[in-house]
Amino acid sequence: MERRRFLGLAAAAGAVGGSQLATVGCGVGTSTESVGLRMVAADYGSASRGDSSQGYWDALVRDFHHKHPGITVDVTVHSWKDVDRKVAEMVKQDRAPDIAQLGSYADFAVQRKLYTADELLSIPVQADFLPSLAQAGKVERAQYGMPFVASTRLLFYNRSLFAKAGLDPRKPPTTWRQLARAAARLKASGVKIPYGLPLGPEEAPAEALMWILSGGGSYTDKVGTYTIDAASNIRTFNWVRDNLVSAKLTNHAPGRTDRQDLFDAFVRGEVGMLNGHPTLMRQASRLGVKFGTAVLPGREGPSGGTLGVADWIIAFRESGRREQIGAFLDFVFSEKNHYAFADRYDLLPVTTSANERMRKAPEHKPLRRFQDQLSGAEFFPVGKVTWSQVTADIKKTMGDVVGADSDPADVLGAIQRKAESEEAAARGRR
Repeated sequence: MERRRFLGLAAAAGAVGGSQLATVGCGVGTSTESVGLRMVAADYGSASRGDSSQGYWDALVRDFHHKHPGITVDVTVHSWKDVDRKVAEMVKQDRAPDIAQLGSYADFAVQRKLYTADELLSIPVQADFLPSLAQAGKVERAQYGMPFVASTRLLFYNRSLFAKAGLDPRKPPTTWRQLARAAARLKASGVKIPYGLPLGPEEAPAEALMWILSGGGSYTDKVGTYTIDAASNIRTFNWVRDNLVSAKLTNHAPGRTDRQDLFDAFVRGEVGMLNGHPTLMRQASRLGVKFGTAVLPGREGPSGGTLGVADWIIAFRESGRREQIGAFLDFVFSEKNHYAFADRYDLLPVTTSANERMRKAPEHKPLRRFQDQLSGAEFFPVGKVTWSQVTADIKKTMGDVVGADSDPADVLGAIQRKAESEEAAARGRR
């Protein structure tokens, strides 16, 4: 990659003359004409709380432009509920952004719309990705998805509410039965939401998979075949519906409740337990909430499966601005800038250098439990071409799985049939 960039620089120098060429990034050249990049990114905070990701990107772009005056970058931030759909619409309209940061990428990769990582990144930057995440970014043995940040999940519980309900704050539940009993005690003591269950569009794929893993299931089998309506998964959601939702031990209408709404309620002291990632720890600590974390409860003991979530950066070929995109992404993934984002939102870095820096930082000691889980976590099947369509269907309909008038077998079966149909259509296009 470095050799290709050097040759491109030499050719540019011969064309315009060395005196007119400004060197930027890893061998990227610009003349007097500025090149503009467009990026679409997801928001890890919110404007209402004053911690929107837009602020991070605006500052980063200013710093980048100061060092690379021949390249401008316009970053638009959307909520996680909208960002994948917005990018898909732009691509369909032949207005693909140069760079997108979102939750899946494989369908764009198989359409040959994306640059591979080694077409963009310098060798040291690409080699710095954690191996398991670099592997997860591959489609047909080529890395198209560049991991941006990652997280794992733990059970969060309010220690003060536990004590008030007569529960031992040192002994969080380790089984589903214990979870239901603790939720009942919390309800009896007046807790508004004993267990927070966000199955609305924002969190449905993750919350559902956490329950599926704790019940011994998965979204796919070992060879990548969808198993959404497996018998173990149906049993899992029958239990959740009958023992938590129907017993009124959760938030009202879980299928319409987003994660952030419950995170906000947790830090207000209104939620006894919920599954959470490192950002919740940051919110709770900042507001002085006394909380504990634990491995997710499973059917008969602590869950044997751990959910890992990685978000991805991809780069579209449409504009042909490969070298400028590469210069910006090298800047994004530098240890300083990548660590700054992970530190800002208490998320897990995806590079070895930033991960080691976070592990050594005393202020991030509470994150080590999440970091320790990362290597053995199960991620969404983002390398499957059909995953973007399937996850969109999960966001839309998974919330019905615990509805009072719904049958989990019917809901999961409908999602499974759509997934199989998408798979058949994808095979037909190849």
